[in-house]
Amino acid sequence: MSSQPIRFAVTPPDPSIASLRNDVREFLQQARAQGIHRTSTHGWAVPDASFSEALGARGWLGMTWPKRYGGHERTALERHVVTEELLAAGAPVRAHWVADRQSGPLLLRFGTEYQRETFLPEMARGKLYFCIGMSEADSGSDLASIRTKAEKVDGGWLVNGAKIWTSNAHRVHMMILFARTGPRGESRREGVSQFLVDLKTPGITIRPILNLAGEHDFNEVVFSDVFVPDAMVIGTIGNGWQQVTSELAYERSGPDRWLSSFHVLKAYRKEVGRQQGDSPSIGRLVSKLWTLHQMSMSIASMMEKGITPSVEAALVKDRGTQFEREIPEILRMLTTDSTRADADVPSIFNDSLEYSLLHAPSYTIRGGTKEILRGIIAKSLGLR
Repeated sequence: MSSQPIRFAVTPPDPSIASLRNDVREFLQQARAQGIHRTSTHGWAVPDASFSEALGARGWLGMTWPKRYGGHERTALERHVVTEELLAAGAPVRAHWVADRQSGPLLLRFGTEYQRETFLPEMARGKLYFCIGMSEADSGSDLASIRTKAEKVDGGWLVNGAKIWTSNAHRVHMMILFARTGPRGESRREGVSQFLVDLKTPGITIRPILNLAGEHDFNEVVFSDVFVPDAMVIGTIGNGWQQVTSELAYERSGPDRWLSSFHVLKAYRKEVGRQQGDSPSIGRLVSKLWTLHQMSMSIASMMEKGITPSVEAALVKDRGTQFEREIPEILRMLTTDSTRADADVPSIFNDSLEYSLLHAPSYTIRGGTKEILRGIIAKSLGLR
């Protein structure tokens, strides 16, 4: 069995990065004062078109993209810092999130010039939103087993099938669709491709799936003879597996994989910890937070150098989403007797804790289950 090293180089201090952090914090203070950004018990997972457009106007969307496509030619580290500060503050970034995080970079790497010129500037302005059409019923995290098919017809492709657990599909404009366009082959990873799909196209039905909290976030998206023009093929027909795995590196490595419940920890420190004092459990959570921050910054540095850190991203995602689940569970145990007794008293902490406890089971599933991620890591270490 062959193995490859897992690399997490320490990112050296940079005064310009520290200055950028301060700029984002000042922007958020002003946004709160103007009513553009309000504290939510949901943390950052809230869509707000006006806030997305404000970020676009500030130059904080499409940060690393070429200027000719509406980007700003900043570094991956600079983008990481802006992202980290926005999520830590619980800013409502959900509307543009997928477009900025992975759909835009995917088009930059594999898209046509027409696709880049058409879609990237609107993404960078915070006006065009995307979702991910990967998961399917009866497939779990086994993407190679997808059954949604795209068959070649005159001028394009006819799509039939269904995607499930598609977050935000009812709110966004476009989907990056992963579909089968040919025979599976020996590896099952052959014969798959990616498409840009306008969700207003005839033949698309979006059905809500309510989560444990009774909220409409997930969807089933059904395709019935949906026509997708040839101009909307991403990259090369049959090359979808390579493309989608490179896309997952963006999805798995960022701060959104370890800051989903950070707002609960922050509310605890503000409302409870200062009065009662912190337990060793809080110290352990903070040390894990700092470690994940350093690992994630290291991955941003690798991406800046043109490296695709798939294994490192899988490791951050696995550790990060476990951490996200630990926060509400540990805080629930620490506050059961005293703080929760006053549940009728308005409290950002109490409300945030309730919300996170309901959503925590999903943290380790999205972006790939822990079993899939650990299989990737084990294979890279030569253990399987």
